[in-house]
Amino acid sequence: MIPWDRVQAAEAIIFDCDGTLVDSMPIHFLAWNRTMKEIGIEFPEDRFYAMGGIPTHRIIEMLAHEQQILVDAHATAKRKEEAFFELMHLLEPIHIIIEVAQKVRGLKPIAVASGGSRFGIEKQLRHVGILDWFDTIVCAEDTVKHKPDPDVFLESARRLGVVPEKCLVFEDAELGIQAAKGARMDWLDVRDYFESKRIAPD
Repeated sequence: MIPWDRVQAAEAIIFDCDGTLVDSMPIHFLAWNRTMKEIGIEFPEDRFYAMGGIPTHRIIEMLAHEQQILVDAHATAKRKEEAFFELMHLLEPIHIIIEVAQKVRGLKPIAVASGGSRFGIEKQLRHVGILDWFDTIVCAEDTVKHKPDPDVFLESARRLGVVPEKCLVFEDAELGIQAAKGARMDWLDVRDYFESKRIAPD
């Protein structure tokens, strides 16, 4: 059960998007699998989940460097995003977390803070009908550093006008939780309340 006392105690609520508001991580993995196969890069599923919150082009740069493969990271990131959009009909909301946003919207400031691109994040939120719920949406383009650095959460708090210590973060990835801790924010691990489905790749 969601600890509503902690939700009520917070002055602002900040939500990650992928794996928190929408059950998109299995679909992202399918898209990654298709794209990485094209260029001969190995990206095991467990590593994929461990890197949640890192922007796509940075993941590609890291994997390509490790596996000594020359690749245009930004062009490959675009292909991966296109593959994800082709699969977006499979995207489902995470109702238990969206219910939190629904109950607090209008009562206290709420934000989305994600390592994903603005275009992709807004497309997902629009798909599940909640794009206009949030006071601000902070994405990969809005900060220089990304999770596990706390910048995305600190920028969200700044835009909401709430000190970081009064914010509560909903996250589903270890790097995101590290970022929330670095921002001195209270946090809840979505995995304690929801188990994502896994979809076998092609």
